[in-house]
Amino acid sequence: MTALRMRARDFLTEDQLVAIRRRSTWKGVALIAHAWTLIAAAIALVAWWPNPLTYLLAIGIIGSRQLGLAILMHDGAHGCLSPDEKTNLALSQWFCAYPVFAETRSYRRYHLQHHARTQQADDPDLVLSAPFPITRLSYRRKFIRDLTGQTGYQQRKAQFLNALGPRDWPWQRRAAQFWQKVGPQCVVNALLFAGLAAAGVWWAYPLLWLVPLLTWMMVITRIRNIAEHAVVPDSADPLRNTRTTHAGFLERLFIAPYYVNYHLEHHLLFYVPCYNLPRVHRLLSKSRHAGRMEVQPNYLAVLRLATARPDQEDRPGQLASNARRARAGARVGADQQAGGF
Repeated sequence: MTALRMRARDFLTEDQLVAIRRRSTWKGVALIAHAWTLIAAAIALVAWWPNPLTYLLAIGIIGSRQLGLAILMHDGAHGCLSPDEKTNLALSQWFCAYPVFAETRSYRRYHLQHHARTQQADDPDLVLSAPFPITRLSYRRKFIRDLTGQTGYQQRKAQFLNALGPRDWPWQRRAAQFWQKVGPQCVVNALLFAGLAAAGVWWAYPLLWLVPLLTWMMVITRIRNIAEHAVVPDSADPLRNTRTTHAGFLERLFIAPYYVNYHLEHHLLFYVPCYNLPRVHRLLSKSRHAGRMEVQPNYLAVLRLATARPDQEDRPGQLASNARRARAGARVGADQQAGGF
């Protein structure tokens, strides 16, 4: 099966297309600064008023901004953080990708295949949506693995083992490959730890950077993956093989930062900066195509669709299969990082 195509000029005028394609360096910098400001504010809150409630609030905020950095890295992979490619890549790599152990160029190479072959058999992200719908019990197990850090640990473990290369390689070759694969990420994280230590809050790196990265970010990354392509109505229709999910203030704060919920619009016009996607949604909603669009009112509605399989079908024998899929997903996630955008 081959996915249908839809031209931007089917629902946009030339002037509208020019306007929404416009990329602004200062807007890209502002979004990155917003993410890091919220991260710093959450750390400062816990340092000023340490208690379980402020800690949990900080985990939610920081984890969502870590996903936000991955989203902005994704914009950089599409060349949308700045009209200047060198500036775009520098912003994407050093301020978005490396802090969350990702890499823009390797991500871009496979991600463009996802756009070209969305929901087709050779879509590299199909593994993220194909298993759905699942049972509520199955999702509960996934949620627990994500929230307790098991998924995040498996992904980081697979990433670092892959970076080291085969065990029979000489240590010099393994060290060189490790540096090539994750050296800059380790440097940026060492600088982050050093900066926090200099500020007198060294403990914030393990407790307020690594913990959210391994827990809440994994929870909402899965939710985001589900919302984007799981249980869509028509894998061949560009208006129905991906989904836009409306998001209120709390969802944008804790689950879906930086317009990532406008995924249908992003797939139609992947060269449009994320901050222009709401405008694309408004224009598309007023077009003759509005009735075909796959849009859900919130993330809870999407999770209901994705967990519609009866619990009676959740057989104990599936546990081993689920574990194998989790390990496979960890390997995929280590390579793809922000997969599914």
